[in-house]
Amino acid sequence: MRKMTAALGILAATATYAENRIDVVRPDAPVLAAFGDHKIGVTTMAFTNPDQIDIVNTGDTGEPPRYDRELTIELWYPATDDTAPGGTYTALIRDGVTEATLTGQAARDASPDTSETFPLIIISHGYPGNRFLLSPLAENLASKGYVVASIDHPDSTYDDQTAFGSTLVNRPWDQRFVIDSVTALDGDLGQIIQDDNIAIIGYSMGGYGALIYAGAGVTLLSTKYEWGAPQGLLERNLMGTETHAELADDRVKAVVAFGPWGNNTGFWDAESWAGIEKPLMLIAGEIDDVSQYSAMRGIFDDTVNTTRHLLTFEQANHNAGAPMPPPSESYAVSDVLGYAPFDHYADPVWDNVRMNNISQHFVSGYLDLHLKGDRDKAQYFALTPVATDGVWSVDNDGNKTGEHSYWAGFPNRTAAGLRFETKVAGE
Repeated sequence: MRKMTAALGILAATATYAENRIDVVRPDAPVLAAFGDHKIGVTTMAFTNPDQIDIVNTGDTGEPPRYDRELTIELWYPATDDTAPGGTYTALIRDGVTEATLTGQAARDASPDTSETFPLIIISHGYPGNRFLLSPLAENLASKGYVVASIDHPDSTYDDQTAFGSTLVNRPWDQRFVIDSVTALDGDLGQIIQDDNIAIIGYSMGGYGALIYAGAGVTLLSTKYEWGAPQGLLERNLMGTETHAELADDRVKAVVAFGPWGNNTGFWDAESWAGIEKPLMLIAGEIDDVSQYSAMRGIFDDTVNTTRHLLTFEQANHNAGAPMPPPSESYAVSDVLGYAPFDHYADPVWDNVRMNNISQHFVSGYLDLHLKGDRDKAQYFALTPVATDGVWSVDNDGNKTGEHSYWAGFPNRTAAGLRFETKVAGE
């Protein structure tokens, strides 16, 4: 019987990976990782930002050309109670040519729940990436009463990866344009969105853009890198300029940055960090060799004008917490890349579903606290910094004793490998 049970478990796990499910919540997940009460709808939209500077085709001299910048988004939202859950997405993987079918809970073009309104969340992927990279988090948040817009950033997607300077210049402005576009929607979708209650979630270069948007303009040094933006065009995001000041946005109430890139290469300084006054949560891998963990700790230490948190996955690299589980199509060696795209999603130490569940827990609580005013969620952030220093202590009836200090929301023995630190404004 045990052998049969084990075999069935292996078959179930294999089926899950073959289906590329993005909605898996493990039995040992922290409490806020569970899906919420809302059915989920999803739709694809495209917006055109006219007359933008074409960074990719700008030379070292001469008038920069201009073009209409087209952005595609995936929009998740609470749907009506009679929505039949479940659907699929067709997404390109890291090699830019292979398609993967992802399976989740959202129903394509379902009717929105118009009985109330919901905060808006913007998701911004890495370089390269696409709008599906953080789809496990997007679906999860929509089920809890959020409208979630995830962006395909031109010049930064798997099939459209071009000059890095475009990403450096455009990221915060893409985020701003999508906020403006989504909050201007008409019809049932438009009426359910709270247009003044917004958060930005960014991963890697998406985190870079979110930090600029939050108030941290870049340094003059960073505008002069030869490998950066041509003709000093990054000065649009320079700290202290009128153009950077145009990004100031009272609608944005909180920022979450996974593995944010840039502090490792001189894109910010103390003046930059002083510009962030919005609540900030950083999520990072302890051995991140892309954004550099020490540089991300520097963000945590130096954003002194806001309360901020740092969640650390010990021994995790740059993929900590954000990317979806590797699609089954990513396991084979790609003729385009010369290696298996699996590495783009996975971490050698941590299971992706486990990391996604932990992120879902913390991000859900964080957004509920700052966008919905749910003060009960504060308990999930008053934590012993090193999880394994927490003590699990309950009586015979399962009630916590006075010695109990284990991480709130985590079952016994499940918070190992994590650290969570907080600093308040002025520290």
